[in-house]
Amino acid sequence: MDQLVARLRSAGCVFAEDEARILTEAADGDAARLERLVSARVDGLPLEHLVGWAELDGRRWLVAPRVFVPRQRSELLVREAAERAAGDGTAAGTILLVDLCCGCGALGGAVASRLLATGRDVEIHAADVDPVAVTCAHDNLKTLADDAAAPQAGALTAHTYAGDLADPLPAEVWGRVDVLVANAPYVPTDAISLMPPEAREHEPHAALDGGDDGLAILRRVIDLAPKLLRPGGHLLVETGDGQVSAAVGHMTAAGLRATVLSDDELGATALAATLPE
Repeated sequence: MDQLVARLRSAGCVFAEDEARILTEAADGDAARLERLVSARVDGLPLEHLVGWAELDGRRWLVAPRVFVPRQRSELLVREAAERAAGDGTAAGTILLVDLCCGCGALGGAVASRLLATGRDVEIHAADVDPVAVTCAHDNLKTLADDAAAPQAGALTAHTYAGDLADPLPAEVWGRVDVLVANAPYVPTDAISLMPPEAREHEPHAALDGGDDGLAILRRVIDLAPKLLRPGGHLLVETGDGQVSAAVGHMTAAGLRATVLSDDELGATALAATLPE
């Protein structure tokens, strides 16, 4: 194991010990498979694409090659979204949750998982422009729904769609959403070349590129929020530190009350916004 860790560390893997453990687990005792996995990782392929899963909020989520990999910093958004969904007076009914730019479904799924664990029923609608990502989201949310069938857990109803932002959502969802989450791409186009190669070379460009200032997609999500949310409903999104002021300004112009969220340990910045009642 020490030799494997040293090899990964020399390739620039910051968490070499953890990666060595995960790759060894994935190889399941097959030395030839372990060598193939390690060689591919040293060559720059994302760990998550190699082993077929990514962890977020204590749960493993299936990911496929060329699908956006969930980041640990998204746990801030997961935590805040679940708290708002559970604590704003919707105690009696099913929570209606929408996840736009859903990728593999981990973000919305993690929010739903927290709510289900408290016995809440959840109806989730997840959409992404990438059909491969939507397939992953479908499988992840189906597994989560099956897990939620245990006694004392809430029930999950899940729907997944391929399409541009909220375009594929059914009419009955609009104006009724309790919580809308979106990890929209927010990297400025010119900054993509500065990202680690495992992201810029192996994740879909559309999942990274936020336009000239990084806010092109996020502005569209903000504009959709008042049409999707019920009065008192919540929008939660991630953004970069340098984009907070502009994003908050756009939320305010859209009629939303915005709050800035941060977690130094996770290195995360997010925004929460509420549609006034």
